[in-house]
Amino acid sequence: MRNLLIVLGVILAIVVVVVMFLVGTYNGLVGLDQGVKTAWAQVENQLQRRYDLIPNLVATVKGYAAHEKQIFIDVAEARAKLAGAATVNDKVKAANAVEGVLGRLLAITENYPQLKASENFIALQDELAGTENRLAVERMRYNETVQTYNVRARSIPTVFVVRMLGFDGEKPFFKVESEAAKQAPKVTF
Repeated sequence: MRNLLIVLGVILAIVVVVVMFLVGTYNGLVGLDQGVKTAWAQVENQLQRRYDLIPNLVATVKGYAAHEKQIFIDVAEARAKLAGAATVNDKVKAANAVEGVLGRLLAITENYPQLKASENFIALQDELAGTENRLAVERMRYNETVQTYNVRARSIPTVFVVRMLGFDGEKPFFKVESEAAKQAPKVTF
């Protein structure tokens, strides 16, 4: 009888340890998952800020460069794709497209010295540069948070808990996919 109680006690202790491990792992994954969602929300916040600045920048440039119609069409299309993107991957692709078209828009301004001297344009350009810097910081934070989640979710024994409890096995990184965006801009004087 005494041996039976010892065996039951050991089994109970093992069950308690396993349950505590599962609960701890689950809670850790929930925390990391929420961290990824929070980091993505900050990226979206900066994408929205950029999205809101674009019409003001376009309106200012249009006043000086009305005959550059194609770039304005491209900006509108890229902005619409960003507004309509639903998934993280779609938003990343749309954000990369906006980045490319904004680079072209700003390159066009080099042909218009009066535009470059405009106080409104300079203020908008500074605001856009600040937004791009904030966006870069938030992308970096998002990718760091995703890396932390992915490492934890793919580590043994956590990977078994991830599969068993239905968590995402891996979260997507925010990558620059456009070859144009990967190239350093050429500056000529």
